[in-house]
Amino acid sequence: MNAVEALLATMRQELPVRLVSYRLPADTGLVIVDEVNGFCTVGCGNLAPPAADAQIAQMVERSDALARAFRAKKRPILAFLDTHEPDRPEPPYPPHCIRGTGEENLVPQLVWLESDPDVTLIRKDCINGFVGAIEPATARGQHGLSHNKLVDWINLNRLEAVVVVGICTDICVMDLVLTLLSARNHGLAPTLRDIVVYEPACATYDLPRATAEELGLPMTSAHPKWPTHHIGLYCMASRGAILASELDGV
Repeated sequence: MNAVEALLATMRQELPVRLVSYRLPADTGLVIVDEVNGFCTVGCGNLAPPAADAQIAQMVERSDALARAFRAKKRPILAFLDTHEPDRPEPPYPPHCIRGTGEENLVPQLVWLESDPDVTLIRKDCINGFVGAIEPATARGQHGLSHNKLVDWINLNRLEAVVVVGICTDICVMDLVLTLLSARNHGLAPTLRDIVVYEPACATYDLPRATAEELGLPMTSAHPKWPTHHIGLYCMASRGAILASELDGV
């Protein structure tokens, strides 16, 4: 057992998470986080996998199957697409998902979502999708006011549950889920009860410390895949998210 495997074993022992089978209420929506080329397609940018990654491939496959099942039952879907302007990168990460490069677009398996008029697409310029869904009101006399497209989508569809999938488990997925949990608790989405993270359709990237140092990056850039994936799951569950290994009633 190497050091990372030992670390993961300790985390699973001392910071356990519980995956359950979750039965979907009729009013359930699907949220897909950042399954774009710049994070998922091999060689497609600074933050794309350098080689085939089984966890990412499974995430895309499960997300596609889930999205098709949702649309077959006319359940709503919302997808976030990480998108940055050339003059506005996202520190501390290297330039990625810049508008016009193709990195910011959905992976080929999910491009069909773009042609479905009942799918809501939100391009976001920051890690936290909840914040990225905020946009200013444009009506005359409403200077300084804003609304949240994600909250609007939940409330317009009167959703009782949302299922969240995507990348990265411990970064964009986690930030969205934690903020949405607080928004629910604050009463911004009165019908929303459950925020469910479907673990088989979540993924994160792998950057061992040794590799980071070989690339000239600081040691704090280290990001071993499975321990960080576990950290994301633990933090989301500890705040009230439901972690699901199976979805019943899809």
